[in-house]
Amino acid sequence: MKTKTTGKTLIDLGYKQAKWFKEAITHINESNLEGDALLEYLEQFKAPDPIALHDKPVDFSVNIKAENEMEETNVNTVINSMQTLMKTPTLVAGAIMPDACPTGPNGTIPVGGVAVAKNAIHPGMHSADICCSVMLTDFGKTDPKAILDSAHANTHFGPGGRDRDAQFHFPKELLEAFENNTFLNDKPMIQIARAHLGTQGDGNHFLFVGTSKKTGNTMLVTHHGSRGAGAKLYKKGMYIAERFRKELSPDTLKQNAWIPFDTEEGQSYWDALQVIRQWTKSNHKVIHNAVADSLDIDIENRYWNEHNFVFKDGDLFYHAKGATPLDAKFMPDITGPRLIPLNMAEPVLIVEGKTTETNLGFAPHGAGRNVSRTQHRRSKTGSIMQIFKEETRGLDVRFFSKEIDITELPSAYKNAKTVRVQMEEYGLGNVIDEVLPYGCIMAGDWQKNAPWRVKRDKHRGRH
Repeated sequence: MKTKTTGKTLIDLGYKQAKWFKEAITHINESNLEGDALLEYLEQFKAPDPIALHDKPVDFSVNIKAENEMEETNVNTVINSMQTLMKTPTLVAGAIMPDACPTGPNGTIPVGGVAVAKNAIHPGMHSADICCSVMLTDFGKTDPKAILDSAHANTHFGPGGRDRDAQFHFPKELLEAFENNTFLNDKPMIQIARAHLGTQGDGNHFLFVGTSKKTGNTMLVTHHGSRGAGAKLYKKGMYIAERFRKELSPDTLKQNAWIPFDTEEGQSYWDALQVIRQWTKSNHKVIHNAVADSLDIDIENRYWNEHNFVFKDGDLFYHAKGATPLDAKFMPDITGPRLIPLNMAEPVLIVEGKTTETNLGFAPHGAGRNVSRTQHRRSKTGSIMQIFKEETRGLDVRFFSKEIDITELPSAYKNAKTVRVQMEEYGLGNVIDEVLPYGCIMAGDWQKNAPWRVKRDKHRGRH
């Protein structure tokens, strides 16, 4: 009499516990499979050989060069990290922009990096700040101060979201989109998406007011990503990608794990990214519209673009970590040129451009950094207020937390002129207009007076 096949039988044959066990065991026992017949049937469930890393890095374009010793260290680190990154099995092309700077361990896509994968989405290559983006609204000849004052009253910076009585209306179609996606349909995520609508977060996110060099019109530019909802999607995406990495390519670095697009998870994650993109665009719009409504003024023009996202062209997925899409094929709702901010004391560039072999259809997303926030903070001596006044002279610069963040002042960023020169040299977009700075709002050093810090300092004061 044939011995009954069990899960242990399959495990002893070298198979890992899996969903298919139950159905396979039923079929084997009903069909009395054994010996060669059993092995032949199980062959279909045999795990494929691990996908190896590329023997050498896939070629990538270097659209950046060092102008001094500090930049040389930065550029070398970026290139070394890209060389490691480009051994990832799914990648077929890549590029780095003039604003490139390292982030994370070696092999992590740098800010200002583009990595092109075939039939794969790498959550780690768009990062937690999914769809970080910029939107511009043209308010005609409105007084810039009136726009900045109204924006200050209507926006929200810092951690957390809006109080319930200060929340913006959450569009019905957006709610339905969340509820219809397996990655997004959970109550905590939807609650955060509601509370964070109309908020800008912290770090380098800003609200900038200036005037068009070409027309003199007053323009509002906001910069932020998908906030808590995007961060939660990223966390879920990395979890799923890691599961695939262990199965498909254990040698791939964890930060470069991927979700195959031709799987149920891949399709659902791609759809989730589009919903988060829709949410982020709405997040910009409610702030801009609130300003227009409060001043009872008309909007003359508006456009936007993301620079932390995944863009699809056929079976290729362009992961842009801090890179601005030039090619219209990447933006289904394209309504105007692209926006590249530099720093609070420099114009926001309005650009157009063509795809080339070396830019892959992208431009830089800003000025980038040569050193970390900590290094920059240590390099500054003297009064913070004096440094602030010197670097923002003639501008109306405000910090939402009322605490200056010295790591967001112009000196924290690369030389804007250098970035512009390299944009022209490497064919990374043509500047067609500039938004000359009047003033801006940023989160500031909100942690300085954070409740936990105040409590800690009081505790230390007692000892």
